[in-house]
Amino acid sequence: MGDSTHGRTARRKDLAAAIAAERRELADLLDALPAESWDSPTLCGGWRVREVAAHMSLGFRSSLPRTALELVRARGRLHRMTDRCARRDAARYSTRELAALLRDNAWHPWTPPVGGAAAALGHDVVHGLDITVALGLDRRVPDDRLRILLAGVDARTLRFFRAELDGVELRATDLDWSFGTGTPVRGAAQDLLLLAYGRKLPPGRVQAESGSPGLRRQR
Repeated sequence: MGDSTHGRTARRKDLAAAIAAERRELADLLDALPAESWDSPTLCGGWRVREVAAHMSLGFRSSLPRTALELVRARGRLHRMTDRCARRDAARYSTRELAALLRDNAWHPWTPPVGGAAAALGHDVVHGLDITVALGLDRRVPDDRLRILLAGVDARTLRFFRAELDGVELRATDLDWSFGTGTPVRGAAQDLLLLAYGRKLPPGRVQAESGSPGLRRQR
């Protein structure tokens, strides 16, 4: 039992360190963006870079009662709530402040309602990719972080993020990972992670054999 407890503690520490590193790296990246990039679209439909950055720090700034109140105002619709908050906060904070909120909260223990620390890492990694992929920036997420997230991809992940990948097998070309059955879709692990999280990728990011039904319908 002692070894098991020690192992869980070590995993929690490793996850916390990975989250902190991801937030600091993304804060540095945001600080380096030219001003015009903050108004560029991202892979999050309808959100510019500034809305994504504002959304990423919402959990650090909003208490549970305040979040519950925002959800009531949105009539229980989570996506409506997060969209309204992201747009409000993107207008409220400067770009420098939005980057600082990520850096200053690198070790913040916030986690999404479901999924724990691994879901918090996924939140940061995927939203970071929403920005960098859309902007054409050549940032590669470290393999250890990707492996954690790819190990958690399952049918529930696809349902939650509305990823329509029926009849598709995702095959990473840079890591030993695959998921699903059907027509092979090959690409970098972080691009396949985006597909599993319901993102629509720019052309040429992955290679799919003709007739791949999932990629025709991806959102």
